[in-house]
Amino acid sequence: MSQKLETIRQSVIKCTKCDLCKTRTNAVPGKGNFDSDVIFVGEAPGRNEDHNGEPFIGVAGQKLSAALKLAGISRDQVYITNIVKCRPPNNRVPTVVERATCREYLKHEISIIKPKIICILGNTAFNSLLGGSEITKFRGKLAQMDGQLYFLTVHPAATIYNQKLVGVLNADIAKMFEIITELKNDNKVPIDIDYST
Repeated sequence: MSQKLETIRQSVIKCTKCDLCKTRTNAVPGKGNFDSDVIFVGEAPGRNEDHNGEPFIGVAGQKLSAALKLAGISRDQVYITNIVKCRPPNNRVPTVVERATCREYLKHEISIIKPKIICILGNTAFNSLLGGSEITKFRGKLAQMDGQLYFLTVHPAATIYNQKLVGVLNADIAKMFEIITELKNDNKVPIDIDYST
């Protein structure tokens, strides 16, 4: 299974499907445990990620790591990726075209790992995966689309500018892992929103 992820990783590193390949330093494939119960999906790499070719290693990544630690989880236990694998210039929001061009990579990551839950971090991921908006209204909720469960929370970067969101992120991550425990014990969990067609 990890060999399949390595193949995707190499494809991402060499990718020239959209113009972001011209402005990036490094493409940033997903990273983490291919046997994870959860995939965290953010928006796009930032400056630190672009420089190092690794997702969520800047300040936002530290906030995510801290939330995981509080939930008793290490980063090595989870898989972290982004909607778009290359940094958009000046950290702008990736365009619809860029997101669509990159979509296959994420679909492959999900199909290989088969997570119990996909954790959506922030509005761009929410919009890209479920067509949603206003993440702060829906955060902390469990959603479903076509048999896949999604957990919605704020992007860790938002906690840098709004300290009140630190507690929100921490509580959401803890709640999500409680849900995962329930799922592993074959218990039914209530779905808050169903996006299935």
